[in-house]
Amino acid sequence: MLDAERDAVIALDVGGTKIAGAVLKPVGRMLATGQLPTPAADGAAAVLDAMARLVDELRAQSAVPVAGVGLGVAGVIDPATARVLSATDTIAGWGGTDLAGGLRERTGLAARAVNDVHAHGLGEARYGAGAHAGNVLLLAVGTGVGGSHVIGGRAQYGAHRVAGHMGHIDSPLAAGLACSCGRTGHVEAIASGPGIHRHYLRLGGDRQVADTRQVAARAADGDERAVEALRTGARAAGLAAGSLANALDPELVIITGGMAGAGEIWWNALREGFADSAIDALRSTSLVPAQLGTAAAFYGAASLFWNEEGKDA
Repeated sequence: MLDAERDAVIALDVGGTKIAGAVLKPVGRMLATGQLPTPAADGAAAVLDAMARLVDELRAQSAVPVAGVGLGVAGVIDPATARVLSATDTIAGWGGTDLAGGLRERTGLAARAVNDVHAHGLGEARYGAGAHAGNVLLLAVGTGVGGSHVIGGRAQYGAHRVAGHMGHIDSPLAAGLACSCGRTGHVEAIASGPGIHRHYLRLGGDRQVADTRQVAARAADGDERAVEALRTGARAAGLAAGSLANALDPELVIITGGMAGAGEIWWNALREGFADSAIDALRSTSLVPAQLGTAAAFYGAASLFWNEEGKDA
């Protein structure tokens, strides 16, 4: 365990568009923040260089002893080795990247890593909306759909480290729709932000509406097609959450991601879908919004150093 009064951890949230970072003390104080664009098209070495550059900037800003770098990273991550097991082509050549070795070579610091959604799940379960619960399901609904199941403060990664791909369960509301994984009928195809926007256009919506944020705004103004698309996507997410609860029996379900800010139409349909799917014993399970926002990934990634289980967190 770290000295809660002395040692800090640098946390990085690494995505295809940007690398965001923060310096945090174990007691939860955030000492510095920063971000850089991700040079995703330039390959893994360039991304590691950018990560190291941000680490150096954050160390200079905070001027405190740093014990290591906690990472929440896009892709399938092995938390035992901090290696990217597989990834999409969002970051060129990302699969197989040795995150721990690459950062130690560039910064001299130890690094521990989990998938970015697991970082959010750990942050919310340990320090946010799930801090007083022992069994938490986090469902992230945004550009994609993912999640994390955290029991006793430990994320469940699965035998192949791919647990959390909650957007890739079947949904009756997505029948026949192409999913980003190459299959059809998965909940992400109808419940994600892009999925809702595509459904709005399929319903004959205004093609000048450029994204899901505008769909949600149209829905709030009473546009019937926008309301239908938003409700269908939210209901699909709720049905999925109910199905997951039936299998995992969490104390509560934390909802995060961009769609969680879509307003009452979305939340009401989400809760209706959950109630229709969850078995009677689980229908009273609370669905609550995340508390930490984008900072959840920082807290979760940093906590890989703050907890006794270390890199097996």
